[in-house]
Parts: sequence; structure tokens; C-alpha cells
Amino acid sequence: MNASSGTESGGASTGILSEEARALYLRAAANGGRTASTEPGVALPCAELLELGLFIPDVDDPSTMTVADPSRIAGRLAGRWQEEALALLMRSSSAPKAFQDLSHAYGAMDHRTEPGGAIEYALGVPEINQQIESLVENAAKEVLTAQPGGSRPLAIIQRIVERDVLLLHRGVARRTIYQPSARYAAPTRQYVERITEHGAEVRTLAEPFKRLIIVDREVAVIPAQDDNAKAAIVRDPAVVGYLIDSFEGLWTRSIAFPGATEVPQEVISRLRTKILRMMIQGVGHRVIARSLGISERTLARHIAEFREEYESETLFQLGWRMAQHPPAHLTSDDVSLQESEGGNAGPHQPQS
Repeated sequence: MNASSGTESGGASTGILSEEARALYLRAAANGGRTASTEPGVALPCAELLELGLFIPDVDDPSTMTVADPSRIAGRLAGRWQEEALALLMRSSSAPKAFQDLSHAYGAMDHRTEPGGAIEYALGVPEINQQIESLVENAAKEVLTAQPGGSRPLAIIQRIVERDVLLLHRGVARRTIYQPSARYAAPTRQYVERITEHGAEVRTLAEPFKRLIIVDREVAVIPAQDDNAKAAIVRDPAVVGYLIDSFEGLWTRSIAFPGATEVPQEVISRLRTKILRMMIQGVGHRVIARSLGISERTLARHIAEFREEYESETLFQLGWRMAQHPPAHLTSDDVSLQESEGGNAGPHQPQS
């Protein structure tokens, strides 16, 4: 039965009968209650009316349809559907009990985790994602996230946006840190714009940092391997407190990201400063790109601009000239950073 294109009857859309089937019944009723099923274009609506019982084939001529009393059919359908609804309701109420032994078995399962007192180790991306989803969905007060890298896959963005909006509506605070490359990714910008409209705060930071999730200031999830195939789920209050301090340090140094298309000049300047500093330190291009969450093509574009500014033909010449004459904003950035930290190095980022 095709009930997907229901029309209006008496001012209300029923969703039970398609527009074509309704029109065919009305036309048959106006024609003395009979119509031919062999007419062009009536095969599908005729079959729909037959299935509902609104059409009855003539005994002498099966190709001729006779209309049935809709009131009688409506009463019969209502009774049948009510019985089905009651059966579904009873079935749904029995589901927890039916799955109780399965739930016990799942709870007793190893889950591919390794015991560690206040720290557990989740192994494999599916298990890690399942653990994170459970923690975030059950958050009561706050979720803090440091998410390095660039664009996030569209499928992930679509899956988490509604979840995060529901969290915000429940009064759960949401703060997220991305790397500047996230500003160039349309799906991430749309996600950020959506959640900031509902009260979330998002910033970007042009420096390397590790992935970090903190829920309700009670539990944290950090990588336990460089390939993110193993994660540590930390509940020790002292360690979680340290990770919160680390996150707040990142947050203080980051720049607001409301999801707008235009990238602020301050963001570009800080990103270029980080690139220059790492180049002067002799860090390889691939490592620079991975650390700052940008593509190697984007890095190459910035380096080409540096070569133009320094009138350098080769990378060796560029490195030599930058070492001899560092950009003013590079040295001033170092001074301001030392002043803001009281001359001491900042806290180490959580290591896996």
C-alpha cells in the first residue's frame, strides 16, 4: 500500500490513502460506484484500494471494481491497527527484561580494556568511540574537548551536532579547541556555527596539542598511542585535575572561533609564526604540517610566501636569512609568551 503521499480530507492529512487512490475512489463513487481497473494509469491506486478493502472486484467481471462502505472499512482498520499498536507496546515494555541476560553478559565482557585502577585502557577505535559517546551523552555539567587536526569527516559532524545541541539544551557547558586549519573546513565551520548559537564556546590554537576530552571534571580520555588505537580513560582526581589545568592553559592561548567564513588576521599571523619557529628549529615539513593540523600543500603555500618576502631562491637560503634576521613578530611573540608565563615554560601537554 502506498500511504506516503496522503492528501487532505476534512482539513486533516490522514497519511493512510495516497492522493491518486483517493481520487480514483471519488471518481468511481461519482460514476455509480463502479470503475474499470483496466483504465490507463489506475493500476497502482486500484491495487491500493483493493488492499484496504475499499474496492471489491465484481463477481462476474473481475476487471470491474465496486466501491465498499468507507465507514465499515475505517472501523475494521482502526480495530486492527489498535491491536497491532497494543502488541507493539507490550513488546516494547518487555524488551528490557528480554535483553537482561544479554546485558549482564555484555557488562561482564572484557570490552578489550585493561584494568589500571583509576585508569582503564580502551583498545580499538570502535571501542574508544563507544566509551566516549557514553561519557559525553551522560554528561551532567561540562564537556571540554581539545581536538587537533583539520577538517572532521562530514559523517561525524552530522552525527555529533544534534547530540551536542541536546547537551547544551540540558545546561551542559561545552568548550572545544581546534587547530586553525579547522577554520578552512566548511563542515566544521557549520558545526561550530550551530553549537555556538546554542551557547557552546569554540576556539583555535596554532600550536601542537594532544587530543583530550574531559567530562564533568571527573573523567578524562586521552590517547595512549600515537595512532589513537588505544585510549586511557582516567578517573584519578589528581590526574584529571592536571589535565583540566592543561586544557585551561590551551584555552587561554587560543582565539575565538564562532564558525565564520573569514579567518581573522591574528589567526593567520600566529600560524605563520609557529611555522617560522619550527622551520628555524629545523623541523621537517611533514612534521610541521602534522603538528599544526594543516595539509602539506597549505604549508608549501606559506613557505612560498616566506621565500618571496625574504627574496630567497632556495629553502637553504630562506633558512639562513631567517636565522640571521628573524621576523619582528616572531621575536615579539617569544617575549610576550615569556612574560605571560612569568619566564617559565608552560605546562607539558598530556602525553599518551
